[in-house]
Amino acid sequence: MSTLERLQEELFHKSRSMPRPWGPVLRILRYPAAIAREWLEGEISVRAMSLAYTTLLSLVPLMVFSFAILKGIGARTDLHFILQEFFRPLGSASEQVTQTVLTFVNNMRGGVLGSIGLVFLTYTVISTVQKVEAGFNFVWRVHRQRTLTRRFTEYLSVMIIGPILLALALGLLGSALHSPAARWLDSITPLAWVITALARLLPYVIVTVVFTFMYVFVPNTRVELRAALIGGVTAGVVWALVGQIFTAVLLYSSRMMVVYTGIAIVLATLIWVYLSWLILLLGAELAFYVQFPQYLPHGRETLTLDGRARERIGLSVMYLVARDYRRGSIRWNAARLAAELDVPGVALSPVLAILEQTGMLVATEKESFLPGRDPHAILICAIIEALRAPPPGRSTLTGRPLDPACALVAQIDTALRRDLGGHTLDDLIGAD
Repeated sequence: MSTLERLQEELFHKSRSMPRPWGPVLRILRYPAAIAREWLEGEISVRAMSLAYTTLLSLVPLMVFSFAILKGIGARTDLHFILQEFFRPLGSASEQVTQTVLTFVNNMRGGVLGSIGLVFLTYTVISTVQKVEAGFNFVWRVHRQRTLTRRFTEYLSVMIIGPILLALALGLLGSALHSPAARWLDSITPLAWVITALARLLPYVIVTVVFTFMYVFVPNTRVELRAALIGGVTAGVVWALVGQIFTAVLLYSSRMMVVYTGIAIVLATLIWVYLSWLILLLGAELAFYVQFPQYLPHGRETLTLDGRARERIGLSVMYLVARDYRRGSIRWNAARLAAELDVPGVALSPVLAILEQTGMLVATEKESFLPGRDPHAILICAIIEALRAPPPGRSTLTGRPLDPACALVAQIDTALRRDLGGHTLDDLIGAD
């Protein structure tokens, strides 16, 4: 075993049962180590760069769409504030980039666009959010995207409601900061310092809220608020720190800005948008690992259960579902079973599919599982035989085995039926 493999063994496996003081520390370090591993593999960086290009190409249509919504509620300048804060790490060039984008937006008026332009605008907005969803689904190991109807309705509702809520929040905060009470507090030196600090933190708080909202809404799966909040806060803090460093680097590289003149602003903007998407996707990885810590040791490895493990895990699934069914509780879904059995969902999914296909389990409308029939009528041998079947959608090969091997396997099956032939799932529950 190499040094790196030993370190991974200590960090991801042995740390789980390690006592204090190093156990809790190593268990926390698993998360940044797993995220660094994902980053070094390169796929997230490629997706971040793709989203950076997509963002720059669709930024003006997105802004036009949002400004059109805000125009009706008299809050047109609020997105100017958000745009300026987003480009603030560009230093002195931030105002120039902001004004350039706003100039493009002002030139794309509804009268100029016409109906065809409006259709193209809507398509650009929806396709951009669709690409963002594909990136988040990649992070969350989701292979199924929303249907076309859900994409249109959900994306469009967010694009309409999002700017309105943002404008209302900024309006309320602006009113609070300019209220008589705020002016009175501003006259007291210590409190004035606090208000100034809060005003400086406001853009980063907004970024954190936006990140958390995206982690909950964008992936086509259920994301726990706790996981999304941890990922959003972490990504927001990292985004703020990286922004400070990026600004310092640009100031230090002032000679390069002089050499490249106008194109330097384009390069700096592209790099900053790329870094923002990279931080956002890595924050989504953190949220994923917080919700599914069983993936920490494996990352994106192709995970399968061997024959014995599949039988043990399958019997454990049937035991948990049937036991709670007897108690009048229906609470086991795929995510809870994976967490309880400490098995990544990608490895557990074929087992659940086999049990459903053979009628051992039935899924409810809320995606919780019930026994396919009364536990007293489900034989243990039948469960084991079902688990030995291939997952749905896979072809089987019988080959041409030799007679001695076939005879030995027949003896094993006979012994299994002889020893467990009369035992049911109800007996397994009662053995607890």
